[in-house]
Amino acid sequence: MGRAKKFNEHPFPYHHELELEIETLTNLGSGLARAPLPGEPEARWVVMVPFTLPGERVRARVFRNHANYSEADLVEVLTRSPFRIEPRCPLAGRCGGCQYQHLAYIEQLVWKRRQTRELLQRLAGVEFPVSQVIGSPREFAYRTKITPHHKGFRVVDGAEPDAGTFPVGFLRQGTRFDIVDAPACPIATVAINRKLPELRGTLRRDAAEGKHPRAGTLLVRHAFATGEVTTDPNATLTETVDGVSFTFLARDFFQNNPFILPLFTRYTRSQAAGAGIKYLVDAYCGSGLFALTSARAFRRVAGIDVSESGIAFARRNAERGGAANVEFRQGDAPAIFAGLDFPPGETAVVIDPPRKGCDAGFLAQLFAFGPARVVYVSCEPSTQARDLKKFMEAGYRLEAVQPFDLFPQTRHIECVMTLARD
Repeated sequence: MGRAKKFNEHPFPYHHELELEIETLTNLGSGLARAPLPGEPEARWVVMVPFTLPGERVRARVFRNHANYSEADLVEVLTRSPFRIEPRCPLAGRCGGCQYQHLAYIEQLVWKRRQTRELLQRLAGVEFPVSQVIGSPREFAYRTKITPHHKGFRVVDGAEPDAGTFPVGFLRQGTRFDIVDAPACPIATVAINRKLPELRGTLRRDAAEGKHPRAGTLLVRHAFATGEVTTDPNATLTETVDGVSFTFLARDFFQNNPFILPLFTRYTRSQAAGAGIKYLVDAYCGSGLFALTSARAFRRVAGIDVSESGIAFARRNAERGGAANVEFRQGDAPAIFAGLDFPPGETAVVIDPPRKGCDAGFLAQLFAFGPARVVYVSCEPSTQARDLKKFMEAGYRLEAVQPFDLFPQTRHIECVMTLARD
């Protein structure tokens, strides 16, 4: 890894090597150790080392110092964890896409449960029993969407683009711009990996003709139900979840591990359908995933989203599936629940916001509506835990915390929290 232009020399010089005992794993997937400070042997300084495991003794090389911790590259594992395994991908340790390929899968689930519990404690001030993580039926070959990056390429003296001059792959661990050339991705589906050589060849031929002078990103999406693989962001794809068919644009959000989605949506439906609940609101509904897979359990269902294209596809999906008790409408951000005639005391709301969590305006409207139950689905438990404090201040109590592993081999956790209004 190249030296930063403005390297902060405190507390360690660039590429200073340390022997460290890894204590724990952070929610970002890195091993955490504490090193004595130079000249202050009693003081301890946090050092983050990716691709290490608790209990291991390692040699690491510092590449970045922050205000209160340092980052280091793993040089050598001196004492191995009993849970360390050989990664399946030859790029593991260099590619930043997977943080846990060196960790046995059952132990990945143990740590994701622990990390969820620690985030609740630290960010929400809540001690609550977190259920065991529900693992993915597939540990590899599950991901139906990938976005490989490429650098810009300018043709000079007939130069041919290759893996060195025109890498097509993913960001190198610890960097924001350096790309690791990736001929294949073992967490992507078999269909995507079959298509990749052709797509990479096309990109390089186009680069040789001067068509890629700037860096870019390629969308590769696989509809598992139909077998179609596309790179066209405007292509219409169809996926099936728990017997319900969904059509959506390739560029739009749709969960990309279809193998766990039936378990995931059934659990969400069961948590929403508490005693006395007859109505369901699917906020941030997109193309209608939770609304349509839950419709059979409720008298009426409303899906609401600010996306015009998402609502158009949701209506199409409801009509094709014969979901007569489901309606979809586009909600303006300042008035998401305006005109909703469901009695709050008999209504559950499912929310699945972006990674940044719920904004203050949405939460204010949700609390003003006051549904009896809220099922909060999140791909970022840290912002979910932050929002949990606001729910508790608004009079909601936590009933269940259930993590799902939609993203094996990575640090990411999908977590479902169930809240009831006191």
